[in-house]
Amino acid sequence: MDKNLRQLEDVWGKDELDKTPATRFSGLIQRACKKSGKKVVVLIDEYDKPMISTMDNPALNDNIRNGLNGFYSVLKAEDAHLRFVFLTGVTKFSKVSIFSDLNQLKDISMSEQYAGICGISETELLRDFQPELQALAEAQEMTSDKAFAKMKKRYDGYHFAKVSEDIYNPFSILNTFADNDFAYYWFATGTPTFLAKALRSRNYDIRKFDDDVQIAANSVMDYRYENQDLVPLLYQSGYLTIKAYDSVLDEYTLGFPNEEVKYGFLNELLPAFVLTPIATGKFSVTGFLRQLMKNDVESFMTSLQAFFAAIPYDAIKQKHRDEQYYQHVFYLLFTLMGQFVETEVKNNKGRTDTVVKTAGNIYVFEFKMDNNATAEDALKQINDRDYAIPYIADHRKTVKIGVEFSQKEQGVKRWLIE
Repeated sequence: MDKNLRQLEDVWGKDELDKTPATRFSGLIQRACKKSGKKVVVLIDEYDKPMISTMDNPALNDNIRNGLNGFYSVLKAEDAHLRFVFLTGVTKFSKVSIFSDLNQLKDISMSEQYAGICGISETELLRDFQPELQALAEAQEMTSDKAFAKMKKRYDGYHFAKVSEDIYNPFSILNTFADNDFAYYWFATGTPTFLAKALRSRNYDIRKFDDDVQIAANSVMDYRYENQDLVPLLYQSGYLTIKAYDSVLDEYTLGFPNEEVKYGFLNELLPAFVLTPIATGKFSVTGFLRQLMKNDVESFMTSLQAFFAAIPYDAIKQKHRDEQYYQHVFYLLFTLMGQFVETEVKNNKGRTDTVVKTAGNIYVFEFKMDNNATAEDALKQINDRDYAIPYIADHRKTVKIGVEFSQKEQGVKRWLIE
């Protein structure tokens, strides 16, 4: 902030009596207006960057927030000298005092009129990027329709209002065209370290994101650190987006916008949940998938047992050493295998923990904790609730696997295969 203020003071002058960022900012606005004979335009990008960077340090976060409140309140006091003010940021902190004095601004975060201002709409993509789409299709040796369908699945899906056209991530789209390749570009710009740690420490049921999450309209744009619900922040920072709006309940349904966000985010969550050498890049879920594709179930389960055994004892809080924690890790592992995996598969008698499909086999998994059930119970549940019935007509072989976790040993204790 000091550097930016000094650069502007070199142009418009400085009053030595102005000592604080707020008084310096106020003086700059007045001098610029007086010297130019015109009212001032103020543009501030990423206004919330200092707060986002310190969310895991509440004391420092509060200190920064209070300082920014005084700085931004200048915009209210200097209203007579201002023609236009535009602020952008990831999050909206209107209810945590930053903008408590700044009530003349118009919030356009959820406005239908501006829903497409920060991305590329599907209409624009098909109208303005035909040469690039064709070049991408040729490079990938696929038809233009298939190339477009893959782009839609990977980069589309953002909605920023109750009614909004599909919006594509512009950063990812432009990089895809530049490289003529489909990759996960967005996560190269940064990783959600704070969010990953917070989800783990609060033992949040991350599987909910696949089923979509409901949230009241008056809560979707509100976030405070002490609030245990991270969903508003996940929406504001782009990891979840609007899937639907219920006008009767005044409620939004949120979910992952696309594959790029889903797999990128879950890939960051896995190291935070297990704190193993995964974080150093020594791990790949493809090794697990390869074993299943070879129908080597014993090796697959032995690898999973070794994987859980490598999790440091203190990585899991005592109160979180339960079936849900292990299901979370399995969910992350299996989901990162990609299109081969379905989690929490429902039928008329219940919900299968995980189904993995390969070219030759369909694997139906059920997980239990040894303090209240066994591998035998898990296998019995698969049979009693007909979890494998939906796959009878499939040409592939169905394999049922009951897995028993050990609460004491923090890992896979036993498994049975049928």
